[in-house]
Amino acid sequence: MKPIFLALLLLTAGVQAAEQADSSPCDAVENDVQTLECATFNKTTAEQLLSDNVQSLLERLGTLYGNDKAQLSDITAKVKNAQQLWQKQRDADCAVESFPAKPGSKAYTIATHDCLARMSDERSEFIESIAQQ
Repeated sequence: MKPIFLALLLLTAGVQAAEQADSSPCDAVENDVQTLECATFNKTTAEQLLSDNVQSLLERLGTLYGNDKAQLSDITAKVKNAQQLWQKQRDADCAVESFPAKPGSKAYTIATHDCLARMSDERSEFIESIAQQ
C-alpha cells in the first residue's frame, strides 16, 4: 500500500511542477501591472529565442563553410552586421509605434515591449530559415 501511495504522491508532485513550468505571467492577465509583466516576459522570451536562433545560424554557417575560413569569416561578419542594423531599425520602428504614449509610462513600456517581441519573433523566423540544409 505504501509504494502505491508514494507513487501517487510523486505523480501528483510531478504534474504540479509541469503545470508551474508551463505557466507564465501572461496567464489570467487582469490589470495593468500584469499586462506589463506579460509584455516584459514576451519581450524577454522573444529576444532570447532570437539570440538562440542567431547562434544556431552561426553554427550552421560554421558547418557549411568551415573548410573555407575566408568565406566563413565574410558571411559571419555579414550576419552580425545585418543583425546590428536590424536591431537599430527595430528599436526605431518600435519608438514610432509606441508614440504618442509618454516615455516611461506603463502604456509606453507595454507598447514598446509588445512591438519588440513581435518584431523579434518575425526576425527569429527569418534567421531560422537561413542556411537550412
